[in-house]
Amino acid sequence: MAQHNELGKKGEQLAVDFLLKNDYDIVERNYRFDKAEVDIIAQKKDVLAVIEVKTRSTLDFGNPQDFVKPKQIKNLVKAVDEYVTENDLDVEVRFDIIAIVKLKQGFEIEHLENAFYHF
Repeated sequence: MAQHNELGKKGEQLAVDFLLKNDYDIVERNYRFDKAEVDIIAQKKDVLAVIEVKTRSTLDFGNPQDFVKPKQIKNLVKAVDEYVTENDLDVEVRFDIIAIVKLKQGFEIEHLENAFYHF
């Protein structure tokens, strides 16, 4: 597996661990619909948090969250709409980003709630 894929998988696991520590229930991981893959779908009380995880080994090219592009957002919204419909859910949906940067020792994790809005 390529090194960047390994870093991405590590980042997703760190995000799951972070969410569990913060009282979220993990509902789905790597949910796919059409052209989209939703990294994590988590629930906390009556809020369904749709989480895109971005992991980077350096900030040289910008913050991890800056790499979530409008087309990706559009695909995520479409996928989550399908997920909510197929599971007949009546919940508030929130789109978050968990940005992770590898440091010399460990990782820095930033949870950006309501990082973008569906349109």
